[in-house]
Amino acid sequence: MTENMSHLDHYPELLDASSAWTHDFLPDALKDKAILVTGAGDGLGATTAKTYASFGANVILLGKTRSKLEQVSDWITQHTQTSPVIVPCDLERLDEDTVSKLGDAIDGAFSRLDGIVHHASRLGPRVPLEHYPPEAWQQVMQINVNAVFMLNRGLFELLHRGPKAVVVHTSSSVGRKGRAYWGAYAASKFALEGLSQILADETEANGQVQVFSVNPGATRTAMRREAYPLEDPLSLPLPEAHMELFLLLMSSLGDSPVLTIPTGQQLDARTWQQDLQRVPQA
Repeated sequence: MTENMSHLDHYPELLDASSAWTHDFLPDALKDKAILVTGAGDGLGATTAKTYASFGANVILLGKTRSKLEQVSDWITQHTQTSPVIVPCDLERLDEDTVSKLGDAIDGAFSRLDGIVHHASRLGPRVPLEHYPPEAWQQVMQINVNAVFMLNRGLFELLHRGPKAVVVHTSSSVGRKGRAYWGAYAASKFALEGLSQILADETEANGQVQVFSVNPGATRTAMRREAYPLEDPLSLPLPEAHMELFLLLMSSLGDSPVLTIPTGQQLDARTWQQDLQRVPQA
């Protein structure tokens, strides 16, 4: 890392992670960009929101638990000069009317939407398919797939308001190669990969909206603890370790993109640098 990242002194975990970054980002790389982050109350969602705000973005924090969103919002307000907006929302009950109201709120606050990062997800039971509860299957698919589709569809007009926009779908390794006992979670991530590819193909012609899927891999989050309760969490990287990639994907929104990545890429947080070396640059 060559650029002075002293503006991250307020965020020691990210400052520490930035020492291993291979790309430089200006402190205002995302200045005034409006970015919606789902699952923003904790884990990867909260980390992504705090990171984007630290580089100048106005983040819209969407999540189920108001108190968690307020904690993230308070942190952003205290440590950055940006204006976060909190949107308490239960994605299991998401409908068109709720999406329409969200769009109106974003329109009123920012007049456009520059990016969406879909982090919200539910793990569901880890049992054989023959014993998988149908109700749990529907809940996982609703949050992990249907809600993503509805948000993308309902907010698409706002994404077209600016010169460029970026949509990031958070996937999983079990959404690229199925594994036993991952049930609806794996099936939902396969569906999300397909949704990502379809949207990327449909929007590639005009180049205004870029679409990516990212597999974060093993990360120190509550969902990981739920999936692997006996695993030592200290053996896993913090979510901040993946933020260089999430910044790169949004950097095309700025006046000086750090790296232009062709739309539709399936990326892995552990191998993305090697993966991109094999991809022709746009």
